[in-house]
Amino acid sequence: MTTTDRNADQAERLLRFHQPEKLLRYLGPLDEPVLAALFGTDAGDYRGRLERFEDRNREAAAALSAEPGAASRIAALPFRPGEHVVALGESTTADRLSWFGILRHLLPEGVRCTNLAVSASTTAQALAQQLPVLGFQRPDWVLCMLGANDVQRIDRTPLVDFAETCRNLTALHDLAVARTGARWVWLTPTGTDPDLVERYEHFRRAGLSWSEADLDAVAGFLLDRPEPVVDTRHAARGHHEADGLHLTPAGQRAVTAALLETLHP
Repeated sequence: MTTTDRNADQAERLLRFHQPEKLLRYLGPLDEPVLAALFGTDAGDYRGRLERFEDRNREAAAALSAEPGAASRIAALPFRPGEHVVALGESTTADRLSWFGILRHLLPEGVRCTNLAVSASTTAQALAQQLPVLGFQRPDWVLCMLGANDVQRIDRTPLVDFAETCRNLTALHDLAVARTGARWVWLTPTGTDPDLVERYEHFRRAGLSWSEADLDAVAGFLLDRPEPVVDTRHAARGHHEADGLHLTPAGQRAVTAALLETLHP
């Protein structure tokens, strides 16, 4: 692979997982030329790349819709025209090819969708950054996938203590519901491919790792909650990018299918 190809791949990955406008809200709306420049490109290329991501989400939704039994599961989704569905999360949800991006194309016309997820967010950061914005969005539904970054270990030290993760997730739900009255659906962290994570050069250099036991503990806490919970771990298994952490587009589609199955009465 040439240097030019590597740079293009890196730009594509950055654009796929990062939306600077979510972190820079205090600057007001950022127009396309400004956002494009942050990714080292121009407005036309930036817009074209976003459109291609969206085309892939439409194609994934169409493929899911064609699977046996999918029509009844999609028809049974509880989201109705006129309602507002908001996603909270980290990179798995912020991904421009995410399960939420696919889900949008499965919902009836008139259902509004807003993705507030920010890559690399911990539950504490979500409380500080995503919860205040959520209050202005006035959602009818919140779909929340958080916790994977809390259990990230730096030189074997967890970034956020498990008890604090549980406290933050509970507070996020309780405060959001008190402010908005939204109905809530959890999605568990998807898990990792430990072998790929261990071999990934950037994680090795930074001393970063993830423990499946830690991720399972977060999933167990969520599964004990009274709200609906989509257990994404089995669906995502075997569908990781080269870093062992992020999902491939096929993995995102599998998570969407797991959500359809869980919300099917």
